Amino acid sequence: MQNLTDIAIFVKVVELASFTAAAEALSMSQPVVSKAITRLEEKLGARLLNRTTRRLSLTEAGSELYARSVRALAEIENAELEVARFQTEPRGLLRVSAPMSFSILHLGPAIQAFLTRFPGVTLELNLDDRQVDLVEEGFDVAVRIGRLQDSNLIARKIAPCRQVLCASPAYLAQRGEPERPEDLLEHRCILYSLLSAPREWRLVGPEGELHTVPINGTIQSNNGLVNRAAALAGGGIVLLPTFYLGEQLRSGALRPVLCKFKPQELAVYAVYPERRNLMPKVRAFVDFLATTFGPEPPWEQGWSLPD
Repeated sequence: MQNLTDIAIFVKVVELASFTAAAEALSMSQPVVSKAITRLEEKLGARLLNRTTRRLSLTEAGSELYARSVRALAEIENAELEVARFQTEPRGLLRVSAPMSFSILHLGPAIQAFLTRFPGVTLELNLDDRQVDLVEEGFDVAVRIGRLQDSNLIARKIAPCRQVLCASPAYLAQRGEPERPEDLLEHRCILYSLLSAPREWRLVGPEGELHTVPINGTIQSNNGLVNRAAALAGGGIVLLPTFYLGEQLRSGALRPVLCKFKPQELAVYAVYPERRNLMPKVRAFVDFLATTFGPEPPWEQGWSLPD
């Protein structure tokens, strides 16, 4: 760093052709400037300036050092400006982890609008239904759906996300519609294997009572899109977050059942490591998610559960 400072002083002396003028421009004393030049010459083993009482002139070595130093200092200044821009405007690589099905249905179609708004950002989207370690795996932000546990991460709620029990009209015409949670024991249910307890559903009744119902079925998968397709084909009753179901509930392709008994409500969150100075690219992306998917999620527009 001392060498770099001495070189910057040398360049200023050459530009102003004066030790005194350079000292004033750099807010230094003239002896400090003179010592910097002497120190640089001693280190390089070459005289850089011819000094007379009237003028300064560059030696051959000094001329070469000056030409290269001016370019190098300009590059350093440009680099500093670029780093500063990372702190003032969204730019650079943004690494995002997000659930697979939600990304396919909703996040993927919205990404281009974000990138159009912030052309300095490039996005790397990693689809994974597991809960990644953001710090260890180098992600800037994660989209998570559920009920979050306490952690040292910052979580911002993006949108509510209810869950719905539903089935196809064809299945209900064949097997009848359940009226109480216990009736699910007589139905084929489509299981989601990534739940902590995939063979039971918990429903809250109209009086606030909790019903924990064991369920059975011939279909079980670890993907909600597969389970939705199975329900559409008449495979049974499925429990899914509403982000899967907006179009199907609006069209009547799937009909909600047991509407007085509510599954656990979820939410969409943006999660990121705690930082005092949050990068603008992360802040911009989280704000974009909030305005795109909240406060009332678009997948819940155009339909409502019957009372």
